[in-house]
Amino acid sequence: MAYTITRTLDGITLEEADKRTRAALSAKGFGVLTEIDVQATMKKKLDADMAGYRILGACNPDMAYEAIKMEPRVGAMLPCNVILREVDDGIEISAIDPVASMQAIANAELHAVAGQVRDMLAEALEAI
Repeated sequence: MAYTITRTLDGITLEEADKRTRAALSAKGFGVLTEIDVQATMKKKLDADMAGYRILGACNPDMAYEAIKMEPRVGAMLPCNVILREVDDGIEISAIDPVASMQAIANAELHAVAGQVRDMLAEALEAI
């Protein structure tokens, strides 16, 4: 099973992809709670050069609340990470597939919520 929902955009900068990704996520009810500039962190901590790589921690509060009511420790698997990374043919945008990440939890109701979140993330990526 694939663990991400992915698409690649060509002819776009990382900054533009970031802006469009945030807007598409917002349109589906997600907010970005965290942001990690992996490229800058690796340079600072390891003096390692790498292509642009950013992790956005996205959360849909309604869906997160439903999941937490069902499984209080599911917060260890939140938020839904979305990565933006520079690749040879453009910017690759990948979101975690919540269905894949929730397989470790034996709860059919939670898996149904994860399916809804996966659909929302897929629609957001398609809209970018």
